[in-house]
Amino acid sequence: MAIAQAMCTSFKQELMLGTHNFATGGNAFKLALYAEGGGGKSSTTATLGAATTAYTTTGEIADSGSYAAGGGTLTKVAPATSGTTAFTDFADISFTTATITAMGALIYNDTNGDKAVAVLDFSSNKTSTSGTFTVQFPTADASNAIIRIA
Repeated sequence: MAIAQAMCTSFKQELMLGTHNFATGGNAFKLALYAEGGGGKSSTTATLGAATTAYTTTGEIADSGSYAAGGGTLTKVAPATSGTTAFTDFADISFTTATITAMGALIYNDTNGDKAVAVLDFSSNKTSTSGTFTVQFPTADASNAIIRIA
């Protein structure tokens, strides 16, 4: 499989360096959608996983409806803590009037050199046909948030 769910290794190091700011008014983060098996605009397969270091157009889906190259800007959920876990998350994101088939996505820091944060593996192709394509994020809490440090 060419898309593997992962928190990017470079992101973990960059957290220690203070590269990513998830606070309100901090960095802007985006989500780009990817095809597996040649469905992207470059007709090549996306290869994304823990070793991904930055946004790439290789294997990204073609522009359609409100989806354009680079994806969409994510709305951050302010970082919080619960017990010994710190976490942050994002609001769901939708692309409208879009014909999309995607196998996964990349969350990346649009403010800081398009540095990769996390790869999302949808586990199968997800499709919209002239409709709304939505990526739903989990509940923003210590057990479920997309980004957690325990």
